[in-house]
Amino acid sequence: MSFDDAISALSNDALKFVKDEQVIGLGSGRAATELVKSLGKLIKQKNYNIKGVPTSLQIKLIAEKVGIPLVEADQVENIDIVFDGADQIDSQKFVIKGGGGALLRENILFNLAKKVVVMADKTKFVKNFTRTVPVEVHPLARNYVPMSIKKIGGIARLRSLDKGYPFFTENGNIILDCDFGTIKNPKTLTQKIKGTTGVLESGIFLRKPDVIYRAKNGGKFDIL
Repeated sequence: MSFDDAISALSNDALKFVKDEQVIGLGSGRAATELVKSLGKLIKQKNYNIKGVPTSLQIKLIAEKVGIPLVEADQVENIDIVFDGADQIDSQKFVIKGGGGALLRENILFNLAKKVVVMADKTKFVKNFTRTVPVEVHPLARNYVPMSIKKIGGIARLRSLDKGYPFFTENGNIILDCDFGTIKNPKTLTQKIKGTTGVLESGIFLRKPDVIYRAKNGGKFDIL
């Protein structure tokens, strides 16, 4: 099932939050990619002086192509608004991110932001989290962290590329995809995960979005 028309429509609608002279966090994924392309057009049309902060090389390349001036997260004190996607969103409005491996940078931007806008299709919305939780881990802790994950009820699997090589993040770390079954208390779980030595970031973000767009069938969307 394709939600491309709805993703395109909501990404254009989300531009209503953008104002001149802002610093904008640019998330990763399909919805964020559409928004970045629309943002590039808006900047040219209105001659806005806007700076973008990318979360990944993938989105950085797209932003450069459409003419968005870029800075890094450590060059700004805060971010006016972050636009990003999600791998799952639960009924408490917590999100799981990290399917693309950019969770550490994405979570930094979430916590720098005055406003967080998340965009996802309706299949990503669940009562309780059921997917694996991406966990970014220092390579030296690749054996230790899975043992700790097991103690808190999870099964950790090293993320690999198609040919079997380990997946490395842009920060030089590995990703463990951790299966906890159905997650009813994401806040407590992610605190336990992040309390483990060698863990850099959990894919369960404790900063909840301020605005959530949900793409639906027929090119339609709603706002939660």
